[in-house]
Amino acid sequence: MFRFLTAGESHGPCLTMVVEGIPADLTLDKTVIDADLRRRQGGYGRGGRMKIEKDTVRFLSGVRHGKTLGSPITMQIENLDWKNWDERMSAEDVETKGELVTRVRPGHADFTGAIKYGHSDVRNVIERSSSRETASRVAVGGLCRQLLAHFGITIHSHVLAVVEVGYETARPMTRAAYPADMWEAVETSPMRCADADLTERMIARILEAKRDGDTCGGVFEVVAFGVPIGLGSFSQWDRRLSARLGMAMMSIPSVKAMEIGAGFGTTRTTGSHVHDVLRHSEDGQWSHLTNNAGGIEGGITNGEPVVVRVGVKPIPTLAHPLPSVDLATGENVDQSRYERSDVCVVPAAGVVGEAMMAMVLSEAVIEKYGGDSLTEMMRHYQQS
Repeated sequence: MFRFLTAGESHGPCLTMVVEGIPADLTLDKTVIDADLRRRQGGYGRGGRMKIEKDTVRFLSGVRHGKTLGSPITMQIENLDWKNWDERMSAEDVETKGELVTRVRPGHADFTGAIKYGHSDVRNVIERSSSRETASRVAVGGLCRQLLAHFGITIHSHVLAVVEVGYETARPMTRAAYPADMWEAVETSPMRCADADLTERMIARILEAKRDGDTCGGVFEVVAFGVPIGLGSFSQWDRRLSARLGMAMMSIPSVKAMEIGAGFGTTRTTGSHVHDVLRHSEDGQWSHLTNNAGGIEGGITNGEPVVVRVGVKPIPTLAHPLPSVDLATGENVDQSRYERSDVCVVPAAGVVGEAMMAMVLSEAVIEKYGGDSLTEMMRHYQQS
């Protein structure tokens, strides 16, 4: 059984991750995880925090001499900004506790979290609900990515749109639509967008929003290649891979929408234009002429690329804050609180989406080809 937990506050000493269910004898390369953490910190539109943090992972348990032991794996990411917050975020009772935060930001967890947990200081909500937590997920995803590589599975993401600037027509989702040089272009683009003209227009749109004290949302796409037929199940609602991916993507902060394959586009036409025709070759290979299903039929992978598209709202922290309420007094106020923040997180959110895809697929692979060691898992995979 694969599962993971994350812990830590945005300005606390560190982020901690505990991962259970990874088989023994998997060789882990720390630099792969650190590279993903750097990718999450990149992308045009990020704020000042990314200039402070230099995220790297440290293994605390479950790994010896570069290989997993089969026991729980504990990882840690140090928060370099902690030194500026050590009193305000101290676990011990201190005399100088810092400013009491009582003005909530519309669209954030400030209001709902404070009411739910009975906090009079919204700082107690901000610290855990912050997107800083997603660094933990990217670290876990980097670990899972190394397991999936043994099964020929690779995962990529790219940005489709920022606000109204994006691809004008829906992109096809077949293997041929994603050449290797496309992903090379994505990784060199400050917007993680393969189209150079669109990249420049997206940057211009973010700059416009920044001048207005505003923020930008958008859409990213995550694609998994080499996924075998048969991951997931239709037998129970929560075993459908589509359901697991939906929960995983919707758990990312600021995500408000998700579709698999052609998604909502399939609702605007008829069945004869939507469903993917199946073909069987003379050498025994299965394929589909199209991939509107996004690689999943009946909650089960069908051998085509698994494709999800994810909608990210503009982040709630605005340089020109919206009107709000002061929870301490109950009074309506002209401006909510401003916290140091980004203008656009869509490129970084795509990297988090890759991590969530990697975790969902790892769980499904472990279920299907389960074993206590990687050798045992590979034997089951090769016999399937």
